[in-house]
Amino acid sequence: MKFKTFSIIAGNAACNARCPYCVSKMTPRQGINLEEAKINWRNFEIGARLAKQSGIDTVMITGKGEPLLFPGQITDYLDALKRFEFPFIELQTNGILISEQKEKYDEFLKDWYNKGLTIPSISIAHYDNEKNRQIFLPHKKQYPDLSELISKFHDFGYSVRLACVLLDGFIDSSSQLEKLVNFSKENKVEQLTIRPVNKPVLTHDNSVYDYVSKNYLKGEQEKEMRDYLERKGEPILELPFGGIVYDISGQNVCFTNSLTHDKNPDKTRQLIFFPDGHLRYDWEKEGAILL
Repeated sequence: MKFKTFSIIAGNAACNARCPYCVSKMTPRQGINLEEAKINWRNFEIGARLAKQSGIDTVMITGKGEPLLFPGQITDYLDALKRFEFPFIELQTNGILISEQKEKYDEFLKDWYNKGLTIPSISIAHYDNEKNRQIFLPHKKQYPDLSELISKFHDFGYSVRLACVLLDGFIDSSSQLEKLVNFSKENKVEQLTIRPVNKPVLTHDNSVYDYVSKNYLKGEQEKEMRDYLERKGEPILELPFGGIVYDISGQNVCFTNSLTHDKNPDKTRQLIFFPDGHLRYDWEKEGAILL
């Protein structure tokens, strides 16, 4: 089998955000609960070797919850990855703790940069802080300033990706997308990734599934945004799982998808390492186990 990305689960199921469309809640936990998992380092080594042999150039440290809640584990993963020399190591995060606990996380950001972390991928729903608060922190009065968070990562030397989930009532039109592209350009964001909110065929959380069913992009909304990208941008890269990267006046914009399936063993999207030692290749199918 050939894989495109090596995804590594950090932390547990705990999260400091309350995204109503959380895909992690809808997919099987696969042994991830609210206890801190003990990492099976033997199987991690096997997974990393397989990833290297597959020609993978990108590692994504992600989670079923928020990885930043377990910064020490991220450090341990970076140390373990060093000898495999993957050129790109990314961290998927909502970034909230970076802003809320600056003194603590500044030290980690400096250390992680030196250990090879290349791109933080910040999960967002909008360029507007209040709109993001409504999604991520509805129980709080304020969401961290997104521009300041981007600037902080830049100050430590990182390239930054904004990973925006497209929702009805949020980024749902060409005019809103254009404002998001302009925001990214103004804040010198290296990569902007957008993907329509999605849900699995079978869900493990009915309330999240119902929210997505009510707030997904309608066909005409998605078409309008795709037409905007084709009209304003130049396609510069086609990704194997269906995403397209555009250049819009110098701004990198990728329109992609999630929860994809391909039975062709040479087109498997990701190799996924779970802390208990399981190696999987699908977020939804519990039988998709290599080890």
